Amino acid sequence: PNALDISSKVNGEVRQKACTSQMIFTVDRLISYISQFVTLKIGDLIYTGTPVGVGEVKEGDELTATLEGRKLLDFDIR
Repeated sequence: PNALDISSKVNGEVRQKACTSQMIFTVDRLISYISQFVTLKIGDLIYTGTPVGVGEVKEGDELTATLEGRKLLDFDIR
C-alpha cells in the first residue's frame, strides 16, 4: 500500500495525481493510529489531505477518483 498511484479528475480533467509513497505517514501507520479512535471496516475511506492540484468544485461538476487505475469514486456535485 505504500507505492500506489492515486488520482482525481473534475469533469474528466486530471486535477491531482500522486503516489502513496509521497505521503508523510505510511498507510499502515495511518490505519494503526486511526484505529485507536474508531473501528475501521472494509470499504471505509481515509482522507488525509491533498496533493498539488486541489481546487474549487461547483454544482454540476463530476468528480472521479482512482487508485491504481481502478475507479473508487464517481459522483456529481449538486
